[in-house]
Amino acid sequence: YLLARALDSVGLSERDIELINTSDADMVSAWAGAGVEALVTWNPMLAEIRGMPSANAVFDSSQIPGEILDLTVVKTEILEAHPELGHALAGAWYETIALMLDEMRGVAVREHMAAASGTDLASFDNQLETTYLFPTPDDGVAFVTSEAPQETMQRVAEFSFSKGLLGPSAPDAEFVGIEFADGTVWGNSGNVRLRFTEAYMAAAVKAAMEAAAASGP
Repeated sequence: YLLARALDSVGLSERDIELINTSDADMVSAWAGAGVEALVTWNPMLAEIRGMPSANAVFDSSQIPGEILDLTVVKTEILEAHPELGHALAGAWYETIALMLDEMRGVAVREHMAAASGTDLASFDNQLETTYLFPTPDDGVAFVTSEAPQETMQRVAEFSFSKGLLGPSAPDAEFVGIEFADGTVWGNSGNVRLRFTEAYMAAAVKAAMEAAAASGP
């Protein structure tokens, strides 16, 4: 998807290039080898490749903000049966972010996370600089309730259909339905396969406000 958007930004398409799919484990060595003129990758491989003398970043996801998202996804029936799971996941996320950004404990926390992901603190912090974390529940609520997810998901669905990713029985991009925070559905309302909700982030906002009020001035 990133490659397709990058090519589109300069009036090209995948038909204009020779595309070779490469595994994560081979990306760095592929770039270091002969004959590779361009490569699409992500962190942590990206950070290593960008440190090489011949590497120049010509396009990245910051140029298409909100289109490539890391999501926490839970089956609808599971959340309906156990809403406490949604609250626990949202709470854990914001507690972790707070620890990562804490002036006193943040370095130690990020060092631990860097080691767990197989890199060092400098590389981990470099990755964080290019990743928008929606660090507070207010940020998450604002994004999910905006028009951005609707615009992005329609684009992604159309891309997926054009690449055959919706399966051979899909007649068009609207074969699947996507429900947004305001209850509207893009695509087939009888086949909703993805739902966006601000409910658990909004609960985190409320909890933070109650905690602040309880702590006093």
